[in-house]
Amino acid sequence: MTDIMKTFGSKVFNDEVMKARLSKSTYKELNKTIKQGTYLNKDIAEEVANAMKDWAVENGATHFTHWFHPLSGATAEKHESFVSTAGGGKITLEFSPSNLVKGEADASSFPSGGLRDTFEARGYTAWDPTSYAFIKDGVLCIPTVFVSYSGEALDHKAPLLRSMEALNKEAMRILKLFGNKDVDHIKATAGAEQEYFLIDKSLFEQREDLRLTGRTLLGAPAPKGQEMNDHYYGSIRTKVQDFMKEVNEELWALGIQAKTEHNEVAPSQHELANNFLTVNVSADQNNLTMEILKKVAKRHGLECLLHEKPFAGINGSGKHNNWSLKTDTGVNLLDPGDTPEQNAQFLLFLTAIIKAIDEYQDLVRISISSAGNDHRLGASEAPPAIVSVFVGDELGEILSSIEKGKDYAGRKKEALQIGVHTIPAFPKDNTDRNRTSPFAFTGNKFEFRMPGSSASIATPNTILNTIVAEELKKFADELEKAEDFNSALHDLIRKTLKKHKRIIFNGNGYDESWIKEAKKRGLSNYPSTPVALSHYLDKKNVKVFTENNVLSKSELISRHEIYLEKYYKTIHIEVSTLIDMLKKDILPGITSFELMLKKSLDEDDDLNLFDENSYEYKTVKLIKKNKKAICKDIAKIETLLKERPLSAQEIADFYHDKIIPLMEELRENTDELEKVCERIYWPMPSYSDLLFGKD
Repeated sequence: MTDIMKTFGSKVFNDEVMKARLSKSTYKELNKTIKQGTYLNKDIAEEVANAMKDWAVENGATHFTHWFHPLSGATAEKHESFVSTAGGGKITLEFSPSNLVKGEADASSFPSGGLRDTFEARGYTAWDPTSYAFIKDGVLCIPTVFVSYSGEALDHKAPLLRSMEALNKEAMRILKLFGNKDVDHIKATAGAEQEYFLIDKSLFEQREDLRLTGRTLLGAPAPKGQEMNDHYYGSIRTKVQDFMKEVNEELWALGIQAKTEHNEVAPSQHELANNFLTVNVSADQNNLTMEILKKVAKRHGLECLLHEKPFAGINGSGKHNNWSLKTDTGVNLLDPGDTPEQNAQFLLFLTAIIKAIDEYQDLVRISISSAGNDHRLGASEAPPAIVSVFVGDELGEILSSIEKGKDYAGRKKEALQIGVHTIPAFPKDNTDRNRTSPFAFTGNKFEFRMPGSSASIATPNTILNTIVAEELKKFADELEKAEDFNSALHDLIRKTLKKHKRIIFNGNGYDESWIKEAKKRGLSNYPSTPVALSHYLDKKNVKVFTENNVLSKSELISRHEIYLEKYYKTIHIEVSTLIDMLKKDILPGITSFELMLKKSLDEDDDLNLFDENSYEYKTVKLIKKNKKAICKDIAKIETLLKERPLSAQEIADFYHDKIIPLMEELRENTDELEKVCERIYWPMPSYSDLLFGKD
């Protein structure tokens, strides 16, 4: 049995290890950087590097790497050995301060959106001391940022760290106005709820679409789906429980707290939730979690699917991002307390967030845009593509009373009576939860429910930090000039709520009436990634990033290009895979089945038993009709692909508007064939096989 107390953090160069291995002065300097975000004292790098190397070697590491998050979507690492030649045929183990602080990677081989030419190869990785180093697979991993030779960010983390600094700066201005003298630093915190599917690895390997794209491009629905709601929170299968146990052990060793685990709504779907941490550390840990889920699954004869929509007709997978603000003294700035109507500091931060989400709806939507996530948003399984804020009944009433200038009467805490004498009554929350809301206040944090399961949480948090910093800056500018702070504070909250209340919606986001209501309110509705990305470089968006020193204009332009490229390249791989499967697997298989049926019909004809109402005749007729439609659509796609436009935005629009509808037609006709085809002729595992596997 695993000793959790000994295992937890055993592979992390954490505070306990640093305290034991570093001098008091060095530990103090490094800890100050980690806890308060102060500049790193480079003079301590040599001692830290030696201590880190000795610890890593003692724990079985032979190599080190700068571990970073390029814009390709996966983590990256280049392993370098500690071994150096000492002369006389002997070796020594070395890890210099420069090895710790700086690394070099080929910047031309990662997405740069035009920031780097192919011949310009040099890029740098730089140590992020605020995220602990760790050992993974015998390699010392040092969390870093990744920038070009000229200093532009080529990763997800550099903008995230910049946004944290911007948020801290403006939030501190607000706290000083409220007389907070003991606070030195404010950080955004996040906790990710990771959804994923587990299927049999042998079946996964028989599906070209799953292997190459992460989702099924074809597949008729199984006779049973999720309509019985029996999988959600159900008893976890033995094979899956064994997998989860090993995942937990690996996560604990890396200092990652997997707080909850359970079956999700769809068959073979599960969820794991991590604890709340500073956003950059949380992003690192979520990336590690995804990697471990996939790695451990293979050891158990399983495949972990992180795609947002691996299977049609059942729920896809998201990643709820729980976001809040916390001071270095441990105070959660989004905790309303027992009397939120009297908590002016909380109300001001809440109002700033509401205003930020309203003014930057497009950026919030863009932050979670991807080809995979487009399948989820607005599909009655995830929040709609329309951005809104849920605040709940009590807060809604408080905000309404402030806006109207009326006193708030307050709500009494109710006790919920179950009706069974042996079960005690317990306090009832003042508001229900809203699972259809994209951005929901859940008591002391906001749950951003739109991110997709495969994405890094770095970009959504970068945008949340930046837009909230911008509104706090505007609030501070106004309040710092006020003659009467309390009066100005009240007026600011009131006028802001009045102007931005349109973004608050506590109703059913799945209801068709909400689309009409949102349009009436003037809220944006960007149903696809290409439409959303067309607003990325709008003047106000460029301004909010550049003025808060989060992204430069050139970095924004490059990201816009990268996001568009990633979208249309994803669709191109999918349509190419789909055509390949149809030509090499589906059409030959269904033709063999058709020939068998025709042979039976010929025999009936010879015996004068031909019947137009027979199973064989009707099935052959359906096959011929659908095969003809499939071949016609394949020809259309192949012709269109030869004539695609040139600019990134036009190509993305082209794939969305012209290729995806034809892919959907191909799927519809092919799935109809699967419904009638005898199993031995269908060349790949069905949804029944994939989703309802055996232990």
